[in-house]
Amino acid sequence: MEYTAEPAGASVYLDSASAAPLHPVARQALLAALDDGWADPDRLYAAGRRAQQLRDAATATVAHCLGVRPDELTFLPSGTAAVHAAVLGGLVGRARAGTTLVHSAIEHSAVLHAAARHGTAREVGVDGLGRLDLDAWDTAVRAGDVALASLISASHEAGTVQPVAAAAESCAEAGVPLYVDAAQSLGHAPLPSGWSLLTASARKWGGPPGVGLLVVRKGVRWLSPYPGDDLHRPRPQGALDLPAVIAAAASLRAVLGEAQAEADRQSKLVDKIRTRVAETVPDVEIVGDPVERLPHLVTFSCLYVDGEALLHALDRHGFAVSSGSSCTASTLRPSHVLEAMGVLSHGNVRVSLHPGVTEADVDRFLAVLPGLVAEIRREVGM
Repeated sequence: MEYTAEPAGASVYLDSASAAPLHPVARQALLAALDDGWADPDRLYAAGRRAQQLRDAATATVAHCLGVRPDELTFLPSGTAAVHAAVLGGLVGRARAGTTLVHSAIEHSAVLHAAARHGTAREVGVDGLGRLDLDAWDTAVRAGDVALASLISASHEAGTVQPVAAAAESCAEAGVPLYVDAAQSLGHAPLPSGWSLLTASARKWGGPPGVGLLVVRKGVRWLSPYPGDDLHRPRPQGALDLPAVIAAAASLRAVLGEAQAEADRQSKLVDKIRTRVAETVPDVEIVGDPVERLPHLVTFSCLYVDGEALLHALDRHGFAVSSGSSCTASTLRPSHVLEAMGVLSHGNVRVSLHPGVTEADVDRFLAVLPGLVAEIRREVGM
């Protein structure tokens, strides 16, 4: 598609599901911590003790936000590192009980990669809206030889919120710990109940990149899959970015304080996108549950449109969005999440909002989109 357009206004970032803009509180805390929290917190001299105080305060803050004990929480270098530690450590810790990981068909690729490294996995499907098949889940976790079950709290591609509490009941009755990937929901929706392990990523809620969270509840068997001195408690591999951890903790507390008001505002904007796109773009499919969904995320698929061409066209008009299959783009395969739902897996656009996105930004996006889709279709003879 030839470049002829100039953005009609300021650039609009609509990809917070990949990485949200840094929250102002995170920026303030990060700058302060660069001066005060640079030393190794495991050292005994004064600067180290100060760093340890800051780390302990950050841990206590995040634990309070999550409603867990501080000694159940570990900071890791990324959300992906946290996912791998949860899955691999959970499987190794329960090796005597079984070798199988039960997981939904719409887990993040980080879970699937960890499962592939481990060996045995049992996949449970979803319906056309991306909702877990609870009957199949119940059967799968009771089938024997199950070490761990994994269920994403809400789809990172479709936005559909999963029935974690009901899935957790099946796991509890079967004696199987449940791991929940809450990367997309923390800061946007209340945490579900009943889980045994949980992970999240700071950059998804407005914290800095390079900070992942892993929570292992007391009594859950977890064993480190990595070399180290303490195999029974998660620890980061190498030095932790303490200033980033401090900024992550401060921003999480701030984000949760604003969460309900932002969820109400963003949910109305997403409803507007869902309605207007369906009305103005022919041959389009709006993906995901229209009710049980994340407040800030919507994906739609345009028939006869190359998704990458549409993303570039929107970028040239000042809109940064991602493909619903962005997490599997490196494999050159269509999205496994959208394929599992049985919906269009090409021509996908994922729009995810953050507090800086206004209704005027959304209106401008909705005004530009239909013309770009029509132009791309004309270029391929549709």
